[in-house]
Amino acid sequence: MRLKAFIKRILGKWFFYPKWRCVVCGKEIFDGAYVCQDCYNQLPFITGAKCGHCGRKVIAFENYCSTCKNVLVSLDLCRSVFSYEKPISGLIKKAKYDNGKYLIEYFAELLAPIYLQNYISADLLTFVPMTDKAKKKRGYNQSELLAEAVAKRINLPMVNCLKKVKETKRQATLGRKDRLKNLEEAFRVFDKKAVKDKSVVIVDDVTTTGATAEVIAKRLKKAGAKQVFLITVASTPPIDKY
Repeated sequence: MRLKAFIKRILGKWFFYPKWRCVVCGKEIFDGAYVCQDCYNQLPFITGAKCGHCGRKVIAFENYCSTCKNVLVSLDLCRSVFSYEKPISGLIKKAKYDNGKYLIEYFAELLAPIYLQNYISADLLTFVPMTDKAKKKRGYNQSELLAEAVAKRINLPMVNCLKKVKETKRQATLGRKDRLKNLEEAFRVFDKKAVKDKSVVIVDDVTTTGATAEVIAKRLKKAGAKQVFLITVASTPPIDKY
């Protein structure tokens, strides 16, 4: 069984995604794109009305949506490429949990324009850290790889200045208030000189309630950061209660 799983993983790595196959459906493509035209047309880009603060997809423009109003106070601005829906949700899970690291470059290609188009002016990028134990178990931190890839595209330094110092429950199973409580004292800024008087962009894969990024932004500002922005591949729609 282990041998079968190993062979499947190798075949998936070397044959399912060479550059000539769509990362969504597997259809052969030969123009150097990551996604075929049919799948591209189905991707849930956030192109219409969005929250002015957290960037989530909304029915009609509003300065602060029900998720971020009076809550995301340490984050100065958040933006995402997609709404967290299929097929993007599946691709993010693959990149995060199923060794789909080849998707990082695709996500970075989309995140770089988000930074530029929203006139974000920053001095450096950083990422949401994992504990050493969690990173060792997974083998990599997808947020770190994503930050590195985006930094190269927008010509900004990627600085490792944060550390996650305690294990926390899986955020996906918790509501916003429980997430904030779960994250208390979980993160530390170990390189305060790197962020003092700087504008910092946090790079991550998904924004759900924003609790993780908000806690990190609070820590960064306490360490002296002037502004803290967040860019993610996708964000969930606003929620009325949390």
